Amino acid sequence: MKFVDQVKIDVKAGDGGRGCLSFRREKFIPRGGPDGGDGGRGGDVVFIVDSGLSTLLDYRYMRHYRAQNGAPGMGKNMHGKSGERLELRVPPGTLIYDDASGEILADLTDENTELLLLKGGQGGRGNARFATSTNRAPRHAQPGIAGEEKTLRLELKLLADVGLVGLPNAGKSTLISAISAARPKIADYPFTTLIPNLGVVRYGGYKTLVVADIPGLIAGASQGQGLGTRFLRHVERTDLFLHLVDLSCMQSGDAFDNFQMINNELRRHDESLALKPQLVVLTKIDVPEVREGIDEYRQHFEALGYPVLAISAVTGEGVKELVHALGRELERLRRGAEDEEDE
Repeated sequence: MKFVDQVKIDVKAGDGGRGCLSFRREKFIPRGGPDGGDGGRGGDVVFIVDSGLSTLLDYRYMRHYRAQNGAPGMGKNMHGKSGERLELRVPPGTLIYDDASGEILADLTDENTELLLLKGGQGGRGNARFATSTNRAPRHAQPGIAGEEKTLRLELKLLADVGLVGLPNAGKSTLISAISAARPKIADYPFTTLIPNLGVVRYGGYKTLVVADIPGLIAGASQGQGLGTRFLRHVERTDLFLHLVDLSCMQSGDAFDNFQMINNELRRHDESLALKPQLVVLTKIDVPEVREGIDEYRQHFEALGYPVLAISAVTGEGVKELVHALGRELERLRRGAEDEEDE
């Protein structure tokens, strides 16, 4: 399935039906009086969060959406039928913007949430509504009111517990395929991963966590280089970063500089990203040259205050320990958040 995380759509609620101008005309009944019914109300536009969706693909190929109009009123005081509401289903993590003003109208994160965003127009009143003691034969009825209309911009930010960050080809896709059922494309060239991938990881027997594999970041990502701003958006909601450091083809100075470069890009995109906890993961330790230098790298990153793990996603070495470490760290973070709320 193609991953689409930004779309623009035109949405309109239904118009109210017009009121009816009608008089009773029955044999042997003089001066029957007005009997025009009211028009029906236009349908509303409702957004529904559907956990079965993971992309905005359905909205890429159809831009215009309109709820049903209310039916007009009829004679014999029959009111028009209200228009059916329009339900638009979106994946969790969808933000809805007013494209004209840039205002955020909704942030839809909770499953099965229903949001009435645009209201249908009120139906017009029929002439029976205007009869009075001094005006027994009103000859006017109201038109229906137009439904609300907007151009909306939908943006998807993935909801995940853990975000994988690192340079292109650092081993993120290989890792997520090793710890979950996700099957991203894996190859030995940079930028193999072009879209974010989600994987559900089991730990502790029955517990689960969600990991997001973000395409590799490069210098200038926060300014849009390599589509960086589109990728960085997907780690904004994560609780924890796994920062993968590939030591198989670089000098130690390069590894440390690239590690700092990626953290700087995270900070430039959003200051709050720099405050998120990180676990440093030294990858590809099945390569002999990498294994020989693990202690040096571990000491350096631990001196900076980062917990360090070393793995080979290909052979599975250290992967189980990594999953358990992720589970423990997430539970610790959540306990801390609950304690803050209680205070």
